[in-house]
Amino acid sequence: MITLNPLRWGKQYDSLDFNDVVHFDTGEPIARIGTVGGGIVGRDMRVAHKAREALLEVPTNELLQMCRKAAELFEKETLPVGDSQQTVDDFIHQQSASTGLPEHMCRSNMTKNSFVLSNMEQILDCLTRGLDLSILSNGYGEEGRGVTVSYQAQTPILGAILPNNSPGVHTLWLPAIPMQIGLALKPGSQEPWTPYRMVSAFIEAGVPSAAFGLYPGGHDAGGAIMAKTARSMIFGSAQTVAQHAGNPKVQPHGPGFSKILLGDDIVDDWEMFLDVMVESVLSNSGRSCINCSGIWASRHTKEIAAAIAERIGPVDVRPPSDPDAQLAAFTVPAMATGTHAMVQQDLAESGVTDMTAEYGEKLIEREHCAYLRPMVIHADSPDRGVASKEYMFPFVSVVECPQEQMLSRIGTTLVGTVITSDEKFIQDASRCVDIDRLNIGPLPTNRLNWLQPHEGNIIEFLFANRAYQIAPMPAAANV
Repeated sequence: MITLNPLRWGKQYDSLDFNDVVHFDTGEPIARIGTVGGGIVGRDMRVAHKAREALLEVPTNELLQMCRKAAELFEKETLPVGDSQQTVDDFIHQQSASTGLPEHMCRSNMTKNSFVLSNMEQILDCLTRGLDLSILSNGYGEEGRGVTVSYQAQTPILGAILPNNSPGVHTLWLPAIPMQIGLALKPGSQEPWTPYRMVSAFIEAGVPSAAFGLYPGGHDAGGAIMAKTARSMIFGSAQTVAQHAGNPKVQPHGPGFSKILLGDDIVDDWEMFLDVMVESVLSNSGRSCINCSGIWASRHTKEIAAAIAERIGPVDVRPPSDPDAQLAAFTVPAMATGTHAMVQQDLAESGVTDMTAEYGEKLIEREHCAYLRPMVIHADSPDRGVASKEYMFPFVSVVECPQEQMLSRIGTTLVGTVITSDEKFIQDASRCVDIDRLNIGPLPTNRLNWLQPHEGNIIEFLFANRAYQIAPMPAAANV
């Protein structure tokens, strides 16, 4: 059984307390993680400046080369992780066993993380709009049109409280290293595998180990990271996002409430876009904030909902090693039963119909875990409560709403796919402040363009643009 110890700025720490990581289906321990308390985290944060200093010793072009090497190591090679040598297959099996994700989804998320690392130079070029990265290192530089620009790092490190069930979100903190910002990470108790393997890949690729802190532990460890770092990100519920709203030190990531809007000009041909809708709902077992939770149209909504239900309603539980498995387990059964109960409350409202009712029981309970099978709900109005819901399984509400009301009624939307050729509707969607990432045309909500910012530009989060003027110094007076 593998043992994962905390990493305190590149140095292994022998913990006195350990937590077990257990198999989602059998309950058997598969790893143990050494934990730290908030006091240790707080002491380490006092010397966090050394993490950035170590990275500043390495030119950015070399760090980008190291990112490409780390991507290859992460995806293809055996790496030292904890007290073991971890193969790629070990990583896939361990991640699947603790998170409940099917193994092919774990491989897909692994590929996604590797892709971002290997293309980091192009990604940063796009996020900075072509800024020379040496300007971030030096604090100022020549923009290229006779103007001195300055970007001041707001923190020596980025703190992150990482989630348990979404391995793909680790792409959000990876750009910190080539920007010479250290990392203080609190791994999720059920998904420590990606941060541990990624940090190992970075170090094996030549990135200074002093740039990394890994702090498994309880809420006090996470609280200390957020309290003691000038910039941190956290992943959680809508309540978590609301708690940190308006705090410039924290970038919260929560539910996406991503949606597809079908324009009046194409809705009569909705069958042409059925594959886009199904992929948006079902991919990654509906676990991502970029999965579609709402499909809005002015007409044909019952037919659309029935067609999606016919495609995903029969999806059933399969073993995690099955390449056709499409459902992830809830490793905490109470989360599944609680979610199921909330959906039943949604269904009790007038004007709401379960279009997947004929496809059998939705809640599948096991001894140590539970599953929720896909659900497609029809709502005859955006006034129905279910129209604004998002759940952690393949769930979508198909909402009937006039096109002219859609953009004012959809609410917060991380990814909005607007399928239309109507120029006015496109213009209105482009001006809609409720949509973060906007897709025009038949693009599934789950297909991201990594050359575009995701939930805020990390450059703008970690660096502040400021005025910077330089005047020549006069020659010293002759004595």
